[in-house]
Amino acid sequence: MQDSNGKDKNHGGHKNKPGINRGRQNYRKRYHNRQKSYKKDNPQAQNEAREDNKVLNLNNQSVSVVVPLLNEEESLKELAGLLESVLGSLNCNYEVIFVDDGSTDKSFDRIRELNAANKRFKCIKFRKNYGKSAALAAGFKAAKGSFVITMDADLQDDPREIPDLIKTLQSGYDLVTGWKKVRYDPFIKRNTSKIFNFVTSKVSGVRLHDFNCGLKVYRKDVVKSLKVYGEMHRYLPALAHLSGFRVTEKVVKHHPRKFGKTKFGASRFINGFLDVLTVMFTTKYIKKPLHLFGMLGMLSGAAGFVIIAYLTILKFVEGAYISNRPLFIAGVLLAIVGVQFFSLGLIAEMITKANANQEDFLIEKTL
Repeated sequence: MQDSNGKDKNHGGHKNKPGINRGRQNYRKRYHNRQKSYKKDNPQAQNEAREDNKVLNLNNQSVSVVVPLLNEEESLKELAGLLESVLGSLNCNYEVIFVDDGSTDKSFDRIRELNAANKRFKCIKFRKNYGKSAALAAGFKAAKGSFVITMDADLQDDPREIPDLIKTLQSGYDLVTGWKKVRYDPFIKRNTSKIFNFVTSKVSGVRLHDFNCGLKVYRKDVVKSLKVYGEMHRYLPALAHLSGFRVTEKVVKHHPRKFGKTKFGASRFINGFLDVLTVMFTTKYIKKPLHLFGMLGMLSGAAGFVIIAYLTILKFVEGAYISNRPLFIAGVLLAIVGVQFFSLGLIAEMITKANANQEDFLIEKTL
């Protein structure tokens, strides 16, 4: 279409000008050639392109999903639908093990309905509430998959993250934990979790931002070797790392809670710090208790000795009275505590040696 001046309305009169068209074609050709040359000379770009186009296919490997829950009847149907969609796309044999930790609502009835529709949905029901660690321990024991996935039942963990977590695991790790970089939890829970994560990172030596994320992927060897009890579920990545497994994390989506209310309580704040000490003692020092108690005893005894030596010098040089000084009492107390710590370490060493035939070690491979 042309206007009164003979110019093309759609292209400003350039449509029928062959010089301009050839210029555009040459520009596009040079652009595509540059792109091909860049990809050919840049292996990283080639790898990124292949990864983008790569669809995870587990080739009929087995996957177990362990879902501990307590009073989550409203979210179970939606969660099951998401799991069916995601796991069905992976070309794998899968099972979903719900562990009902003593629910008082109709959660078990909902799971019974899911099982009737799909036998891959299974359930372990506790008679009463034993806690998340006990639920995970029961799920780990029942799991048959080569890959074991854990997630919460409240829909805050997104099942659509599972394929990417498995990809990360297959790149050379034994455990991949989710990192809820953007969280939709109450203020107190968010900030106490930051403290726990910081302390646990420093104590355990594994640098993670979110130890307690419910969404994790494990190799089967990991879940079959970890001993989960008490409140140890918070520190599974630390336990795995201290046992010699390769641990990493990946950012995952976190959703606001749609149903029910959080199970987080104030008592977990104190219990969490005590559990950090338990993790360290039962991993680093369980076979060498004198290394811990002996170190504490030497530090305490050395401090007491320095204080008493200082006061003794004052006594003989300046003739000062020392028996009525609080510093003297503190020095004697530190010396006594140091001897007690050292004695406790020796007793613990003797008990350990008496049970030395019960070795606890993990074998990765044999030839």
